[in-house]
Parts: sequence; structure tokens; C-alpha cells
Amino acid sequence: MNVSMRQLRAFLAVASHRHFRRAADALHLTQPAVSRLIADLEAELDVRLFDRSTREVVPTEAGRYLEQAASRVLDELDGVLAQVRTQSDPLRGRVRMAAVPTLSAGLVPACIAHCATAHPAIEILLRDQSQAQVLDAVRGGEVDFGLTVEPATPEEFDVETILRDPFSVVCRADHRFATKRHVTWKALEHESLILLDHASGSRRLIDTAFTTRNIPVRVTLEVGHPHTAFRMVEAGLGVTVTPALSLDALRPGLVAVNLSPELYREVTLIRRRARSLSPPAQTVWNAFRDMALTLA
Repeated sequence: MNVSMRQLRAFLAVASHRHFRRAADALHLTQPAVSRLIADLEAELDVRLFDRSTREVVPTEAGRYLEQAASRVLDELDGVLAQVRTQSDPLRGRVRMAAVPTLSAGLVPACIAHCATAHPAIEILLRDQSQAQVLDAVRGGEVDFGLTVEPATPEEFDVETILRDPFSVVCRADHRFATKRHVTWKALEHESLILLDHASGSRRLIDTAFTTRNIPVRVTLEVGHPHTAFRMVEAGLGVTVTPALSLDALRPGLVAVNLSPELYREVTLIRRRARSLSPPAQTVWNAFRDMALTLA
């Protein structure tokens, strides 16, 4: 069955106005064009939709049923199309993203605040998740994009590095490291280390840094968030290695010292490979890139 929206809209106009000429005027068409659309629709459905007289056009029983049903369906379709059309507006819509905790506490708040001011019609929904969960959410299409530490398998995603974030040692102000300008990786050999657990993308980089330098280490505590690590350091349980973006949450009485040689983690935006972003998601992606340049 080949029924077009033009035929249905012409039918609803005639049914509403009870007149072909008035319906044609409302549709900005000629009367013969409207008559042809109705004739083609009746032929396609094999049913008479109007009883015609010299004074008015009245829907038949089949016409009255079609008028009610088609009006409802086209109203719903118009709503769907209007919603789809809003997705083409780069400054309006809903954006879903996921970010690892060390970035959710550092880079993300500033960027979301910027978007709220610059693009108030964009709604950003954030998931604060571990590295593995962020990758799974992007891979499964649960979010538009993710903000992660460099993924171990970048070939799975379209990846853009936006920032190089250096690692530091955090210790108490009364620790022997606190007065130094920098601390070597070797100096951490005999320290009690409090590190993020292996769900963190940063942990892989820290472990590799010790392994490639053949430095044995003693990890006494593994935690899920830098804030927890800072509280453990504050309690005198050891020192921690943490990225610079997490230092905004550094508590009084703690000191951050540069590591030598420097080790960076690459902060990356990731999305599903070969999948385009919606215009509002692309706007937020670009905002994160611009914010990272400002921080750099």
C-alpha cells in the first residue's frame, strides 16, 4: 500500500473544512491538486472517503474512522520529527557522558559550569565511573562519549588527547619529602605507598613507571578515589602518587611534590569508532578540548 503523508494531510484538511477549495487554500495548493490527492488516496485504499454534494463534502463512515486515526498518528509523528529536528541544533539537547573519578573532580566541573553559562539549553548528564566502566559505557552506546586516561586499547575507539597531566607525590607536611623541590621514583622504594586500585587508568601507568625502572615498591593500601588516598596520607599511613588534576582536592597539612623524571598521563576524549556525535554532543566535546587548552 502506497499512501503518502501529502495524501493524508490533504484528506485531513478536506475533512476539517468540509470543502475542497477551502482545504486547498489552507494547504497552499490548487483545488485540482487536492482533488487528485484525495482521488489517489481513495483508489489506494479502495474505499470512498467522502460523500460529495454541491454544498459540502462529508466524510463517509470509513472517512470518519480514518480522520480520527490519521489525526492522532500525524500529531505523534509531528512530535517525533520535532524532537529529531532539535538534535540538529548544536546548542540545544541532552548529552550523556562518562568520566573517571580523577577527572570528574578536576576538569569536568569547570567544563560543565562553562557549558551551563555559554550553552544553557544543553543538558549534560554525567556518570562518574571507573576507567573500565567508562570504556564499557562508550563501547555499548550508553553515553555519547567518555573522558578517560589513555585507554590500553585505543584502536577500539576514536580518541583525541586533550591534555598531558603530570603525576606528583603527596605527603604530609612533616614528611621528609615535603621540603624537596622534586622526588625521584627511586626515593619511593622504601615508602608505604597508597595507590589507586587497578580499576583506575592511572594505576597502570604508575605500575609501569616502577617496573621499567626496576624499582621494587611496597603498596600498603589500594583505594578507589584520590580523596580517600589523601585522607590515608593525612592519617600518616604513607604517601601517594596522584595526577595533578586531583590536587584541587588536596587537604590542609598535605604537600604535593614533583616527581623526577616527570611522568604524564594523557587525558583523552573517546567515542565509538566511526560513529558521529550529535551536534550538541560535539559542542560539549569541543568545550572540553578548549577547557583543557586553558588548563594547559
